[in-house]
Amino acid sequence: MSQEKIEGDPESDPELGEEDEVEAEKMPLIEHLVELRNRLLWSIGALVVGFVLCYLVAEDIYAFLVQPLADVMEGQPGRRLIYTGLHEAFFTYLKVAFFGSVCLTFPIVAGQIWAFIAPGLYKQERRAFLPFLLATPVLFLLGASLVYYLIFPLAWKFFLSFESPGGAHMLAIQMEPKVNEYLSLVMKLIFAFGLSFQLPVVLMLMARAGLVTAKGLAEKRKYAVIITFAAAAILTPPDVISQIGLGIPILVLYEISILGARMVEKKRAEREAADDT
Repeated sequence: MSQEKIEGDPESDPELGEEDEVEAEKMPLIEHLVELRNRLLWSIGALVVGFVLCYLVAEDIYAFLVQPLADVMEGQPGRRLIYTGLHEAFFTYLKVAFFGSVCLTFPIVAGQIWAFIAPGLYKQERRAFLPFLLATPVLFLLGASLVYYLIFPLAWKFFLSFESPGGAHMLAIQMEPKVNEYLSLVMKLIFAFGLSFQLPVVLMLMARAGLVTAKGLAEKRKYAVIITFAAAAILTPPDVISQIGLGIPILVLYEISILGARMVEKKRAEREAADDT
């Protein structure tokens, strides 16, 4: 005689056991709000501690951000960065410390977000979502490295090319960047490239949710090219080097996203076939 499945037994019905586990972890609204408050406090506390630590080494962080410009100007005496407001240098170091704190504590903040949403997911959903969470800082680091080591040197050389030694009836044109403006430009570009490199994560999550398909993404490739370079023109300075430097990697990531969406669809089809069997 075949053994019948016991109703409500998690061991005899794995899917039911997973649902029961999620049901058991459900909390009232007040407890959800308390949990959210605790996660926010941990995140803010990490940011504050990171800010203090980064402010202690703010000069070193700023030296690292200025290094690409220093390399381009190497061997040119008299080069300098200036500030015209009494408070400008001080607030620049505050921005540097906050920028460093965000980068340093991102894994902690992401971990708190994950700890808040994970109990509401099935085990299968947690296993599927976790790789995307781990890929996010890696892709951001790749985007930031690209702009720091490749785009910055090319862009700074391009901007320096507009200098003029002057003449008998013409004043010389020499670049003397302000510390605040330079930092704002560097942070803007780093965040623009880092966020743009999250495209595969976003599109593959949308593909997993059934919002987009690999076929649809491939058919809209020409629109993606237009939108990509329009976004690059908005996010980067008005020079061709930065715009192309951001646009081409995004298009490459778009193609990678199409391949990833196909893999997601293939796995979903295999899973559905297994469920039907």
